[in-house]
Amino acid sequence: MSSKSGKPYTKLAVIRIRGTVDVPYDVEHTLKLLRLHKKHHCVIIDDRPEYLGMLNKVKDWVTWGEIDADTLAQLLRKRGRLRGNKPLTDDYIRKYGWNSIEEFAIAVIEGRASLKDIPNLKPVFRLAPPSGGFKGSIKKPFTVGGELGYRGPEINELLRRMM
Repeated sequence: MSSKSGKPYTKLAVIRIRGTVDVPYDVEHTLKLLRLHKKHHCVIIDDRPEYLGMLNKVKDWVTWGEIDADTLAQLLRKRGRLRGNKPLTDDYIRKYGWNSIEEFAIAVIEGRASLKDIPNLKPVFRLAPPSGGFKGSIKKPFTVGGELGYRGPEINELLRRMM
């Protein structure tokens, strides 16, 4: 899918950082729409205006940024799950016209494919807490030394520590 200008949408990785206690109803509802039910869950979305509005609403509970093809391939290989909690493999990807998980990840980033193109692939990636812990406060924005909100390409480093 592409924007009105014909350019494909950028892929964003969104990770829920904070838990479920004292979450206002409207924020909780938006987190459910994003499929971020639990702490350390990650989803991949487009940078469409609709999603950006949702991210602005939940910015005090999540962090997000632009994911690159290498990190997406690692995420699919290490944390990608099919129904029945089976791991995603190159053999399964080959059934649907891709030679490898890496090739599929590049196609997703370039906008030629979607995660929905792989049947039974779960849309949520369950991550571990980051190795070495969080570098800042999980209650402050990323721009002032915290962990929440938009972090740009630095999301890739956090994802690698959480896989």
